Amino acid sequence: DSEPEVVDGVGAETGHVIRTTIGGRNGQSKQNVSYIAEHAVGTGSFGVVFQAKCRETGEIVAIKKVLQDKRYKNRELQIMQMLDHPNIVSLKHYFFSKTDKDELYLNLVLDYVPETVHRTARSYSRMNTRMPLIYVKLYTYQVLLCLIKAYLICRALAYIHNCIGICHRDIKPQNLLVNPHTHQLKLCDFGSAKVLVKGEPNVSYICSRYYRAPELIFGATEYTTAIDIWSTGCVMAELLLGQPLFPGESGVDQLVEIIKVLGTPTREEIKCMNPNYTEFKFPQIKPHPWHKVFQKRLPPEAVDLVCRFFQYSPNLRCTALEACIHPFFDELRDPNTRLPNGRPLPPLFNFKPQELSGVPPDVVKKLIPEHARKQNLFMALHA
Repeated sequence: DSEPEVVDGVGAETGHVIRTTIGGRNGQSKQNVSYIAEHAVGTGSFGVVFQAKCRETGEIVAIKKVLQDKRYKNRELQIMQMLDHPNIVSLKHYFFSKTDKDELYLNLVLDYVPETVHRTARSYSRMNTRMPLIYVKLYTYQVLLCLIKAYLICRALAYIHNCIGICHRDIKPQNLLVNPHTHQLKLCDFGSAKVLVKGEPNVSYICSRYYRAPELIFGATEYTTAIDIWSTGCVMAELLLGQPLFPGESGVDQLVEIIKVLGTPTREEIKCMNPNYTEFKFPQIKPHPWHKVFQKRLPPEAVDLVCRFFQYSPNLRCTALEACIHPFFDELRDPNTRLPNGRPLPPLFNFKPQELSGVPPDVVKKLIPEHARKQNLFMALHA
């Protein structure tokens, strides 16, 4: 927790110096820090993200600057304060800044990670080559670890009645940061994230095109975290194909692309996505075989996992936990597996004891391989 300081005239211009104070809570001493803005790394309707350097320590950080409505708390800040996971970009501290127009901005000081899965995938496309399967496994698996964390937090949010879970609602390659040396992935941009509560409506126009689950295209407002599972499947398929699986310039286009692959949804499936659409008539199209979709020899377990992600009925999609123990990821559990550059894999099995409470022992055994259990004192004591 940091003291939410308000500083004047913070800008993202190169060379601009930002001075603020952190600490001051829970017995912490206050500390003055200053950042020098280096350059913008992302802009959008939300605001701007810029790279900055801490003058005191030399640490490179990312600062996300968003306009703050003084009437409301910032949902992104609240959710990021709940999240502590090696595969989620960490919130170091935050502060507020005012402009000369008296506009209030929230500044989130975050981990800086130089690459994204999007840029990494594009570099392979430009070379007209496929991304090595080990990277597809690594990146997909680490996204799933984030979703497991979001589910486990939901169990801890007992004070929120009927909590379904934290839903990111914008999983896409651009929001997956990756260290180019270790290939550790970090999920970023929780600007669309929300704690979903059963019975409470949500906006359906959420999630970036190409990665939108069909229930969102059907206008569902009582969806679940299964929309993140669909998006994860879209990312995995894109890395296998070298291009988006369901491209479309509009919701209708997108639905056409989905139907081309999965076939026409049944009335029951449409009801599961949005009960208000049951009388809607679609042309009857047969599903396209997955081996023809990918047009290359893929391990059968890869095709099987993709099938589990892409179910019209949200409740029939696999959960993140079920996906993580799928045979497609067995290579990651092999102690002899190395990255193509010879380095060891990034940490994949460092679960905290409380995260595994309530998970069946047979699932824990599949999730955490023996060599990792031996390295982890808690797991060794509870094997």
